Amino acid sequence: MTVGERVVVVGAGVTGLTTAVLLAEAGASVHVIAEQVPGVTSLAAGAMWGPYLVEPKDKVDRWGQRSLEIFRELAEDPSTGVRLTSGIEASRTAEVPPDWATTLPGFRPCEPAELPAGFSVGYRFTVPLIDMPPYLSYLLRRLDAAGGSVERRRVASLADATPASVIVNCTGLGAQELVPDHDLRPIRGQHVVVTNPGLTEFFSEDTGLSPDLLCFYPHGDTVVLGGTAIDGEGDLTADDKAAANILARCAEVEPRLAEARVLEHRIGARPTRARVRVEAERAEDGTVVLHNYGHGGAGVTLSWGCAEEISELLTAQ
Repeated sequence: MTVGERVVVVGAGVTGLTTAVLLAEAGASVHVIAEQVPGVTSLAAGAMWGPYLVEPKDKVDRWGQRSLEIFRELAEDPSTGVRLTSGIEASRTAEVPPDWATTLPGFRPCEPAELPAGFSVGYRFTVPLIDMPPYLSYLLRRLDAAGGSVERRRVASLADATPASVIVNCTGLGAQELVPDHDLRPIRGQHVVVTNPGLTEFFSEDTGLSPDLLCFYPHGDTVVLGGTAIDGEGDLTADDKAAANILARCAEVEPRLAEARVLEHRIGARPTRARVRVEAERAEDGTVVLHNYGHGGAGVTLSWGCAEEISELLTAQ
């Protein structure tokens, strides 16, 4: 990559904005094009760092660990929306902890008295929680400070993003049509945001492949309650029944949430494929296209690590 090289990043979710920031700060002339700024699915994220259900594992572990390092640094500045928070991940069946969790600060098995009724095992650790609306605003400010620009428009093809010597495809589900990538599918996620009745710690249930999730993430005056994971569903309309079930599941674990006031519903469609795609190819006209999409529910978790790999791929062109 040469200083001042024109790079167009298509997509303004957490993946696109993180990649744009990193490339702009490295000296590229970065222009972001997206229909939604910031992306709706990223705004709907919970969001707790954790490399859930994504492959390839060796790369995911590396990308996730690099992102974890950066989120820990960002947590030192309250304006970023990132905080290091203690909490519990629990299971109703005897499960071993995920390997990524065992390396986190404060990791220890829970005592039986710490677990809600119905749970047989749990683990306590400290992890970054990311409040997505302020965090995405922070990334936009940082991009602007680095000289990057943003254009709100829909592209019908990646060729619509030219002129550029390099196009970075961070379009998430949009890659279904733009690449096209028929291996990509949506997994619908819904969260409910409520007033915080005094929670300071997170709680997350290891629900495996169930479409019904249970988690709550406190962000100051609000708490994000989750959630759903409906495979193959991309409709972003609020589901009142699903929201009521989310509230009921969370209040069963934390009764104070039963009286919390609902502030909003956040719905997104996680862009999911068998393997996260971070790789380079050359278009027929010679333009370098760098793909960075397919992160499923781990877009935030992998964002900085994947952005750094895109930077390395760009340097190698």
